Parts: sequence; structure tokens; C-alpha cells
Amino acid sequence: MIGGGATGAGCSLDAQLRGLRTVLLDAGDFASAASSASTKLVHGGVRYLEQAVKRLNLEEYRMVQHALEERIYMLANAPHLAHASEFIVPVFSWRQAAYYRAGMKIYDWLSGKHALFPSRFLSREETLQRMPGLKKDSLRGGVAYSDGQFDDARYDLSLVKTFTAAGGAALNYARVTSFSRGANGKLQAAVVRDAISNEEFAVEAKIFVNATGPASDKIRQVANSSAVKRMRPSKGVHILFPQEMFPSKDALLIPKTEDGRLIFAVPWQGRLLVGTTDDEATAETRMIVLRQEAEYLLRQLNPFLERPLRADEIVSGLSGLRPLVAAANGGQTKELIRDHEVERDAASGLISILGGKWTTHRLMAEDTIDAVQRALGGPVTPCLTKQQSLAGAEGFSDSYWKTLASRGMEDATAKHLADKFGTDADKILQLCEEEPRWKDLLVQGLPAILAEAVFCIREEMAVTIEDILARRIGIQLIDWRKAIQAAEATAGLLAQELVWSADRTKAAIAAYSGKLNGYLHELGLN
Repeated sequence: MIGGGATGAGCSLDAQLRGLRTVLLDAGDFASAASSASTKLVHGGVRYLEQAVKRLNLEEYRMVQHALEERIYMLANAPHLAHASEFIVPVFSWRQAAYYRAGMKIYDWLSGKHALFPSRFLSREETLQRMPGLKKDSLRGGVAYSDGQFDDARYDLSLVKTFTAAGGAALNYARVTSFSRGANGKLQAAVVRDAISNEEFAVEAKIFVNATGPASDKIRQVANSSAVKRMRPSKGVHILFPQEMFPSKDALLIPKTEDGRLIFAVPWQGRLLVGTTDDEATAETRMIVLRQEAEYLLRQLNPFLERPLRADEIVSGLSGLRPLVAAANGGQTKELIRDHEVERDAASGLISILGGKWTTHRLMAEDTIDAVQRALGGPVTPCLTKQQSLAGAEGFSDSYWKTLASRGMEDATAKHLADKFGTDADKILQLCEEEPRWKDLLVQGLPAILAEAVFCIREEMAVTIEDILARRIGIQLIDWRKAIQAAEATAGLLAQELVWSADRTKAAIAAYSGKLNGYLHELGLN
């Protein structure tokens, strides 16, 4: 399996559970690209439904239906990482109210037995009670509907950990550089370069699956130089603010932007996450949050707020590429369907899973592994992932954090550990017993502790500062400045666990801090 994002991790777990011996390879860290740069939503797609109805597009309609069904599996399989939430669409005329209420009722109907809770109209008073930061002028009320939220990077890691617990082998920083072929021309082995040691090794397999998302064309063309490019990657960015600037437990949906899209303002782990953009990416596209992109998002959001947000109040951001598949008639990336396609290259035998989105990663994996089993010439066995609890979910409940608190953790740290690691947090407490100083905070003002970093190094294959602070613990997304402050302590633990030299430790801190300071500089924040 090539690619350790949502699709590759999901495919690896599905394959291993069906009895296929599987190796997962990722060129970087797991979830280090598109799979940790989402809007953190588990959803069918309100905009896709609107497009399906307006265009009478049955394909798009079915995609929404599939996503709504998959939504319930994601929430059930990792309750510590995913949960239902309510979203509110503010309305400023009775015509708007009727339009959005009708649309959300269709959304409810499509959810069927997989519905979370029904949509409803909120009065002006109730809307403002739940979102006091909304602009009051001309507000008629709001339409509330249900969808899900999740921690995308941790969900990906949970898929990988569940896969390895089932007997699979996973390697990060292992880039596939070429293939060797058998006498029939089919792929026989992948040549892999270890980015840490710079050594090369070969991995033999009967079938290779390309699950590299936006990078799919690169692997397709390594396997077959005549393969026609299929991907039209789209850049999306998000910016984050302190949540108290727009206090609400509910998410805000801005139903129409200046370019005909929609954006969300979502409460997420003590922050307000605003996004996303949708611009076609090229080789020259810079994969950071640009000032003009942040200003675009604020132009869409601020007309709905009583107190507009400012760019100098941004605390962090993220950017990523969506793996959109080229449509036959071209068109803008915002118009491309987010559905997936399983492709088998006749010449090389490479199977590629193209397109799709986080919410349907499990279904994408099921379709892919069905194709793998057909290619192997055996029976297609039942998929086992619909009710597969993921790492950290076993024994988890909403009150689990209290168990951690009863064992000497501060409430904020206990809640943070439960939300990030589920019941695996028990292993972090065991580390605190091994070394009491590891109960200390990684950085003042945030609940993460030193023991988490040690756990991530020992148990979750973290080998860089960014692996820990961006994807496993999440400090980087909460606050760039706090992440810079946490870099020294994090590097010290990496040096201790991985036996780094003093020079290497110093260089790692400088490189990481320089990268984040570059993000701050781009937005004029330093």
C-alpha cells in the first residue's frame, strides 16, 4: 500500500482484516498532507446536495447518500475522535428560510436510518442565544442541521495503529522511487528510500495499491510512463482564531460566498476554524496560508458577524490539496465531484484509488480491496470495517476523562488526553509513573504534557518535532507561537529517545521554528 493518508490507511486496515498480508508505505509522515488539512467535518456535503438537485445529477446525489451512510460508521468507530454536531445557517429573509429549510429536510431524508438528529428552524431569539456573535440587523432566524466533526490527523493515526495491531507493517518516511517488473511486465517489487537513513530497500508484493491522493499521478507514471494525468488538485486553506471571538458550541455555515461557494466557521478544540478556499493548484502553488487567502475568508465571514475578525488575530492556519479527479469536460475545481474511482493499469497491474474525501474513506477502501481480491484471482471476501473499533475506542465513554483525572491529572489535561488518545491515554499515565517529571506541561497555557511526546515517539512512529506537535498532539494547529515555544522541550525528548546529537537537536529546533515563523511572517503576524 503506497500512501498513509486517510485512503491508504483505510485500505491497509481493510486488506489486513480480510487476511491479506499488507505493508503500508508513506513518503512522509502519516496524514502529513491532505489528510490533516481538512475542515474536520464528517459530512454528506450540503453544497454537493444543492448541486445535485440544481443539475439533476444522479451521480452527485448518490455520492451524498453514500457519505451520509459512511458518516455514522466514522462516528461510531472512534467516538473519542469524532462526534455529532449541530450547524446553523443564518437567514435574513423568509425566502431564505424556506429555501434552506427545504434543502435540509432533503438532507435529513437522504440520511434515512443513519440520521443524527433532524433539522429545524430556529427563531431569531434562539439563533442569537446560541450564536450571540451573529450580526443582528435583519436576522430572521436560522436553520439548524446535524453533521459530524472529527480530529483528522488523530483519526488517520488511529487507522494506522489499528492496522498494525492486526498484524500489518507500516513505515513512514519511506518513499517509493521506482518499481521492478516480472517477466510479464507486471510490478513485482517497489524500490523504497528511507528518508531518515537515506538507505534503499525493496518491498515485494503481488499487488501494489496507489493511495497517494493528490500525488496519485506521480506513482501512476512511475508504474507506467504513458499513463495520462488524471488529478486536478485543489488548494484549500483554513485559519484559526481564539474561540471566544465567536463563542458558540455550534458551527456556522455561510451558505454563499463571492465566488458561489460556502464556508464554515467551526468550533474546534478551543479554536474557531474558518475555511475553506478552493483554488486549482499548479506546480507554482505555495502550500502555506497566504495573506490574500486569509483576507478572502474574512471577507466571506465578517458580514455575518457583529464584531468582525481581523487578520492580526489569527493564531494558526493550515493548507492542503484535495485529490480531485479530472472531469471529462474540464470546469473549475469547485465544480468537480468529490467521488472516487478505482483504476487498474492493464500494463503494470497497479491499482489506484483516485479522488474521494475523508467521510467516504472506508467505502473507498472497501471498493479498492474488492478490486485487489479480484486482481488476485480469488473470491471477494466480506469487508469487516463497518463496525471495526479503532485504536483508543475500546472502553471509551464521554466520562472516561474523569478516570484519568482521578489518577492525578489536571482536568484540562485529562480531557485533552481522552480526546486525543481515547483509552490509549492509560499508557501515557503509565509513562508518568515511570518518570514523574513527564507530567509537566510541554508549554505553559496548553494542557499537553511531556509524556505524550514520549508516547508518540515510542508507540506512534514520531521522528520529528512536527510529527509530534502538528499531527499527534495538535499544538501546532492550536497556536503557532505556542508550538515554537514547545519545540525545545519536544526536541529534547526526541534527542533522548532517538539518541540525537546536540548539533542535530539544535538544527531541528531552528528548522521547525523557522518554518512556523515563516507562516507568521506571510500573514504579517510577527
